[in-house]
Amino acid sequence: MQEAISFTPQLTASPIAEILWLIPALPVAAAAVTALLGRSRRRISATLAIGALSFSLLLSLAAFAHVASGWAHGAAVRETVNFTWMQVGTQFGAGKVDLGWVLDPLSAVMLLMVSFVSLLIFIYSIGYMAHDGNFTRFFCFLSLFAGAMLGVVAANSLLLLFICWELVGFTSYLLIGFWYERPAAAAAAKKAFLTTRVGDVFFLLGMVWLFAQTGTLLFYNHGAGAIEPPALAGLLAAPAALGLTAAGAIGLLIFAGAAGKSGQFPLHVWLPDAMEGPTPVSALIHAATMVAAGVFLIARVYPLMSAGAPLMSAGAHLTAAGAHLLVTGAPLLSTGVLTQAGTLAAGTTAALTVVTWVGAFTAVFAALIAVAQNDIKRILAYSTISQLGYMMAGLGMGGVAVGLFHLITHAFFKALLFMGAGSVIHGCHGEQDVRRMGGLRSDMPLTFLTYAIGMLALCGFPLLFSGFWSKDGILEAARHWSVAKTPFYMLVFGALLTAFYMTRQVAYVFFGHWRGSKSAQESPAVMTVPLGILAFFAMALGLIGTPAWPWFRAFLDGRAAGFTWRGFMEPGLLTLMAASTVVVFLGLGLGWSLYGGQAPTPDEPDILEKAVPWAWAGLRGRLYVDEFYGVTVVAFYRWWARVADWLDRWLWGGAVAGVARSFGLWARLSRFLDTNVVDGSFDKGCEELSVGGGLLARAQTGRVQTYLRILALAVVALAAILIWSSRS
Repeated sequence: MQEAISFTPQLTASPIAEILWLIPALPVAAAAVTALLGRSRRRISATLAIGALSFSLLLSLAAFAHVASGWAHGAAVRETVNFTWMQVGTQFGAGKVDLGWVLDPLSAVMLLMVSFVSLLIFIYSIGYMAHDGNFTRFFCFLSLFAGAMLGVVAANSLLLLFICWELVGFTSYLLIGFWYERPAAAAAAKKAFLTTRVGDVFFLLGMVWLFAQTGTLLFYNHGAGAIEPPALAGLLAAPAALGLTAAGAIGLLIFAGAAGKSGQFPLHVWLPDAMEGPTPVSALIHAATMVAAGVFLIARVYPLMSAGAPLMSAGAHLTAAGAHLLVTGAPLLSTGVLTQAGTLAAGTTAALTVVTWVGAFTAVFAALIAVAQNDIKRILAYSTISQLGYMMAGLGMGGVAVGLFHLITHAFFKALLFMGAGSVIHGCHGEQDVRRMGGLRSDMPLTFLTYAIGMLALCGFPLLFSGFWSKDGILEAARHWSVAKTPFYMLVFGALLTAFYMTRQVAYVFFGHWRGSKSAQESPAVMTVPLGILAFFAMALGLIGTPAWPWFRAFLDGRAAGFTWRGFMEPGLLTLMAASTVVVFLGLGLGWSLYGGQAPTPDEPDILEKAVPWAWAGLRGRLYVDEFYGVTVVAFYRWWARVADWLDRWLWGGAVAGVARSFGLWARLSRFLDTNVVDGSFDKGCEELSVGGGLLARAQTGRVQTYLRILALAVVALAAILIWSSRS
């Protein structure tokens, strides 16, 4: 029987929690210093970036060890450090905006993964970007990107998470468009930035709504956080539109932001074009950072997404440990209850249902498109979209631990695959078309071996590879989902497609004969050593997620984990594992039967193109989603831009011009009146006064005799007037 772990809120943070902010701050500081360096300071820029991230990794290890130590001793660790960022108006805190960071199992695992995988990509980049003239600028952007993602992971405030979230979007724009002199790269950067902003607008609306309802954006604040029980109770009591509660509506708005970052349909279109950036950028975006941010966001706000879900799905049964967890209120990160094997029979909400269906559809949709791609990186890009769909579906049906385990394993084997693809591109002198490769297993043996491990992990090859255990955890959750069984079959079909298109890619690249123009060569050790490390973890990580020892799931859910073979005895589990194995082998066998003997030359049509040309054309054209956007959304905005231009030129511009002309006329009239009326009258009056003054001046002689004569004349005139008036 598995023992439950009690949860005691940490009133005072540990020393490692107090300095948790250093983990994202160090790479950001390295980016700031590197930005001041000249282009020739290549060694210093790489040293700063790798050194800062190495210290972040050490701190992440210390944080993980602290959480794991508490977990091992029966205490679920959740430590927060909150502070007031700004206060508006009142002294009683009503206008207070708080930020903070949190150390708990979720953040500890993610900090460790992001810093470790990013560090390997940084080291790999030294070799891949060795001949690039903007080497220093590249490492500046890489450091800022990694620091922003670490900030997303460590944040205990949705506002702080959003700030780092936007910084991730900005740096992705810089990195995707790093070779901005290429029109395709510049266009891809703008496309990524604008597409993800669509989701971020909804994210921002959800964040504002959450603050209006709860008065805080802190996740955890000793019971007063936005996703803690008192706040969730208020959100469930507040109605929204279409029968949703405020919790459900806010959850859907936040999911829209996550869908943009994590490439969920229909906001997936930016992610394949992001391949225009350097391959280390592709590895970083698709494995440990940007696309993982959306999945992590849903995991972080999972209490909000699952608020109001029923505790048990039909047919599920509680273990003693599961009942104890529900009674004591332990911090289960996923909704539902524990089955005998420690898996989750999840209840559901409207928000989780949407997450599940969108994820399942995205998984199949992207896998179908990957079948018909010929660019080695675009195949992996659509594979990433598909696997992100699996993660979202896992979150929706099985909870945080199910989705996050696939996120962690995927980070390692997808980083391995992208870096392996970069090694192939490097060895093939920049060639990315798989039809112009072939036979590289003999020319690049280390790259081939590590790439094969990553490919088998992605396909979910049974038992030996981590992808098998994480993918089967999602399939198991789908099998138990009480709402519908269709997502389960969709995900099984997606697994078949994954094995098929990855076998096709490997057959094109590493088997057959060389079809390129220049001979290939193995990459240097600075590139192949990180591949070997990632290959090891692509296999070994599966050990912490098996039904016999579900350590990862127990660690996130805050319960003890022991090793027992009885974990495989859950009803239907062995059948599911066998069926999953058959599906994988079927996909591998089908792919090898079509492409293993001899892949077509670049001038020949693909085998599937010959068999089903109509389907191939649609898949090759990415199911025309971009074209659909081109004739709808883009066309509308182009039309609206023309309308706005016309309004600006003729309506608003005409009105402004009319007002300007009227004021011009008034100014000329005012000038006329001022010059000819006001000034003329004033000048005439001045002239008359001057003349009168001149006359009076001549009369003013200063002689007494003259004044007496005038006085005498005046007396005579006065007498004459008086005599005349008396007679009349």
